[in-house]
Amino acid sequence: MRLTFLGTGTSTGVPSIACDCETCISDDSRDKRLRVSVLIEHAGQTVIVDTSTDFRQQALRQGLKHLDAVLVTHCHADHIFGLDDIRPLNFRHGALGLYANERAWVDIRRIFKYVFEPSHFGGGLPQIVPHTVVSGAPFCLAPDLQVTPWEVIHGRLPVIAYRFNDFAYATDLSEIPPDTLTGLRGLKVLVLDCLRIRPHPTHLWLERALEYVEELKPERTYLTHITHDVKHSRDSALLPAGVEWAYDGLVVSDE
Repeated sequence: MRLTFLGTGTSTGVPSIACDCETCISDDSRDKRLRVSVLIEHAGQTVIVDTSTDFRQQALRQGLKHLDAVLVTHCHADHIFGLDDIRPLNFRHGALGLYANERAWVDIRRIFKYVFEPSHFGGGLPQIVPHTVVSGAPFCLAPDLQVTPWEVIHGRLPVIAYRFNDFAYATDLSEIPPDTLTGLRGLKVLVLDCLRIRPHPTHLWLERALEYVEELKPERTYLTHITHDVKHSRDSALLPAGVEWAYDGLVVSDE
């Protein structure tokens, strides 16, 4: 399995508009963070988690030519507003499977009403095949690629984390319920939300994220959805062995 971080930043991205903090003016490429998303490649399948606000830029930078499915964690703007930009991939390969929980589908049908209730002629529409996911109910995208959705809590909003075989991606959360903790054990790689060093009401912060890492004991952990409060070179010293700040373009594999 191969996981590529397309974006590792919070909703404003890093650098943030009108900010001249140490991170935002950094010339370290690891401090340049597009909005959060990952690409999973395994068993002949290419899957993206969330179509971020920066999806077009991410796809061009990655050289993305084909996509089999889009998995949605939730429908905050930074995670879903790039959906319209799947259209060039539709032109090449047809409709894509779009996977989301019931709560997210309510928002997707509202935000992208023009896809489900076309009201004009001309212009392209994203072509999707809807699938509803349920926490704890696995499905297969290929014989060797099992995906299990697991619910986490983002403030009060249920969000879906996804486990891909022995990899898992859990962003935008402040709490991991007991059933999900059980479902996330035995991982080779855990990608985990960690907004900043200081506490936050709807995201994990460093101390809380590391508590979950200690409980789950994955072989490797990569922290994502990072604000400009975190400077990669400076704040890597805060992390224990086996835990790293993710950065845009980082590739992780099980080889």
